[in-house]
Amino acid sequence: MRPLESADRWLVSPRPAPEALVQLLFFPYAGAGTSVYHGWAEALPPWVEGSIVRLPGRETRLREPPLTTLRSLVRALSPALSPRLTEPFAFFGHSMGALIAFELARQLRRERRAGPAHLFVSARPAPQLPPRHEPLHALSDDEFLDLLARRYQGVPETIRREPELLKLYLPTLRADFSVLETATYEPEEPLDCRVSAFGGRDDETATEAEIAAWCRQTRGDFSLRMFPGDHFFLHGARTELLDEVTEQLTRALIPT
Repeated sequence: MRPLESADRWLVSPRPAPEALVQLLFFPYAGAGTSVYHGWAEALPPWVEGSIVRLPGRETRLREPPLTTLRSLVRALSPALSPRLTEPFAFFGHSMGALIAFELARQLRRERRAGPAHLFVSARPAPQLPPRHEPLHALSDDEFLDLLARRYQGVPETIRREPELLKLYLPTLRADFSVLETATYEPEEPLDCRVSAFGGRDDETATEAEIAAWCRQTRGDFSLRMFPGDHFFLHGARTELLDEVTEQLTRALIPT
């Protein structure tokens, strides 16, 4: 039986694979939609079905107001994704997506439901660490965009040059930064699943030490791998990242 309609609103599955051994859900970074993972699902081996989380306020859900807190987002995701969360499954999140994936795993545990067999977190400091930067989401448009440019290489120039595109894009981007900047870490027991963490060697917003601190969030195996590049290293390292993800899933799920 295929997933219910509610799950289809939240997920895009470019290459459906009902007989796959594991489902891998990709969570986008702030301001992004499913297109940032274009081609990823198709590059996975046939025994992995890749699906991309589609959040409100973007793409086909552009008319829906974006959610502005991590708690509301996770509480909406848990029931919406329920039809797809059949064991085994795994989460991959980059930046904001890493935080969402982590908190969703903890929410599933609170609900006494099965959690991911593996959590892949990328370009995000461990959640227990205090923030190093002042919040952005309440600044004026010009200040917001200027600071984004300095910290994260900013909004693409193609969007900044088009007032109508910018008008559509900014509310969602602000909402996503509100999710990040208003999130409050609540200590809980470490997860039982494996955790793999990735980072860019030139990423000033998430250093190797800050990413390595994810090891404290699991009782299972932990691995860390750094890649060449900045905060958005994933775009140039897709092949290497997916090779690593596939290898880790193979170790966890395929008997030898």
